[in-house]
Amino acid sequence: MGVSDEQPGRPALRIVRGAPTPEELAVVTAVVAAAGSGEQAPPEPPRRGRWADPAWQHGQAPYPGPGAWASSLR
Repeated sequence: MGVSDEQPGRPALRIVRGAPTPEELAVVTAVVAAAGSGEQAPPEPPRRGRWADPAWQHGQAPYPGPGAWASSLR
């Protein structure tokens, strides 16, 4: 855990209502500690544009139509 700006002897969390179990307190403490840890997620890698996609290097698929068979023999 990081260094707290709180005064020494002052609790970081205070239960206002209810009687949580030790497990529930552990979960809340872990979530609050993780949220305030100051660590950032690693940046996402840059997205590759479609011009760099290897699938586009093959060109477009032939489309069948009138005269397609005759034009494929040339």
